[in-house]
Formats: sequence, C-alpha cells, structure tokens
Amino acid sequence: MIFENPQFFLLFILLAIIIVSRKVFFSKNDSRLLFSDFTNLKVFFGKAGKIKILFIHSIFFLMISLIIIALARPTQPFTEEKIEVDSIDILLVLDISSSMLAEDFKPNRIEAVKLSAKEFINNRKTDRIGLLVFGKETFIQCPLTIDYNVLNSLLDEITVIDPEFDGTAIGIALASGINRLRSSISKSKVMILLSDGSNNAGSIDPIAAAKIAKENNIKVYTIGAGTNQAVTRIPGRGLIKNEIDEDTLKNIANETGGKYFRATNKNSLNEIYSQINNLEKTSVEIEYFSSQRELYIFFLIPAFLLLLLFEILNLIYFKRIK
Repeated sequence: MIFENPQFFLLFILLAIIIVSRKVFFSKNDSRLLFSDFTNLKVFFGKAGKIKILFIHSIFFLMISLIIIALARPTQPFTEEKIEVDSIDILLVLDISSSMLAEDFKPNRIEAVKLSAKEFINNRKTDRIGLLVFGKETFIQCPLTIDYNVLNSLLDEITVIDPEFDGTAIGIALASGINRLRSSISKSKVMILLSDGSNNAGSIDPIAAAKIAKENNIKVYTIGAGTNQAVTRIPGRGLIKNEIDEDTLKNIANETGGKYFRATNKNSLNEIYSQINNLEKTSVEIEYFSSQRELYIFFLIPAFLLLLLFEILNLIYFKRIK
C-alpha cells in the first residue's frame, strides 16, 4: 500500500495536540453542581462512567484518524503482464526401417533415437510438435500438439516397420512433412529428419522435396544415424549394409537453411538434439502494464459508520442536550 497524499498525515500531529490540550487544560476545571442525592450520578461519574466517556472519545478520535488516512489517498499498486509467444511448429520425422534395429547404439538405434527425441521434446515449452515415421511409406504417428504427455506416449509405441513396408523413402517423408506444415500459421516451421540409410524407395526425389520445403519456409535439420561399419547385423534379419547417404542429407539441410548432423553413438545423438534445441529458440515477448487500486473508500465507510454510532450514543445513550 502506498499513499498519494502523505502530507495529510501531519494532521495526526494536530490531533495529538488536541488530545494533550484536553487532558492538560480541561480535565482540571473546577465545575461544581449541587445535588441532594448523587446515588444515580455514580453511573455517569463513577468508574463505569469514566469508561463510557473514554469509549465515546475513542470512537471520535478513531473516526478522525480514519478520515485522515482516507485524505492521504491510500492505493494498492499492481502490475499486469501480457505474454506473447511466437511458438515454433516442429515435426520429428523418424526412419523406422529394419536397419534401425542395429545395436551399434545401445540398446539399438531406434530405442536410442526415441530416448533422445523424448529429451528434446521435454526441453520445449510452448511449441507444437508432431511425429511422422517412414519406411517405404509414411505414417503420421502424432499430429502437431502441445500435449507432450500424449506425444511421448505415442513415441514410446514406435517399432520398426513391417517387412512389407521396409525401405527408406526420404523424398516421400519430406513431402508428407511439408503437407503437415505448409498450412501452419506459425512464423517458424521446422522439420527434424533422422535416417540411417539412403533414399531407396518412393517416387519423389529428396532434393526436389527440399526445394518445395524451402518455398514453404520450412527449415529441415537432417541427422544421419549409424556407425561407419560396412555392414550391421540385425537380430532376426541378418546382415544389413550401412549406406547413409550423407550427401543427400547435407543437400536437404543446405537447401532449406537447416544443418546436417552425424550421430555415431547415443551421446552424440543427445548432443545433436541439444544443439537443435539451442538453435531453434521460441520468441517470448512480455509487456508490463502498471495500474493501481484506490483504497480510500475502505477507510471512509468505517469512519462514516463510526460517526453514526457516535451521534446515536450521544443522543440516546448519553442523552446529550441540544
């Protein structure tokens, strides 16, 4: 609470002078009246009478004090804030071909990717994030959402694709991601595409798809996941040749203004997602509005009620003669 007119508190000095003056100059006045019987007068001039007089005086001085505080104009300042957030629409595009079962990442590539992606999701606050998976064909696992609990739950359910859809259609994955992001009204649209292979399926050229992404202001970060081994043994599926097409992934990123990363283990994958998290910062603008609430009425109303009580007691209870 602050007071806009604190100079009115000087009136308390005047009030104190009045109280002291009454005590010093008027309490000792020798005023005498003759009565034949003063039994009933004890009610007013005995101990009980003094308490009543003190009570009526206290009401009067409390009323004056409240009026002085009200004149000092008490106010309660407070600040409102308006937060505007320019969120980013982010689409995670994950390769779920059979090679993602390779165990060069522990426990395997797909499980390591899921853990790193989940950590990335949990570091975002206000962005809409979606999840798209692909093999020969693409499947939307989760549309753009801010419900990260649902998103993480759907991320946990990802497994490698069925053999009939096995393959790596990077161009189709990009095209599907563009269709999901192109209608977004967000100022920033980002795709994070992770693959451990080369484009060996689908009828859409990845670079042509990247050009379309650029036309729609979609930035694509690409991640090549896998070690430099010539072949990788996939449990239950035999040997798979490692064939990350780094040139294509680099060209996709360069075409759209993104960046290419190479992950060769779980730690480097975590670091890559952390770097992307730092590169794509959500813009938050905060405006502050100051205002105040007038509080004088909370002192004037009690003062008015005390004035009424003071007059009622004087006229009825103390029977003051007008």
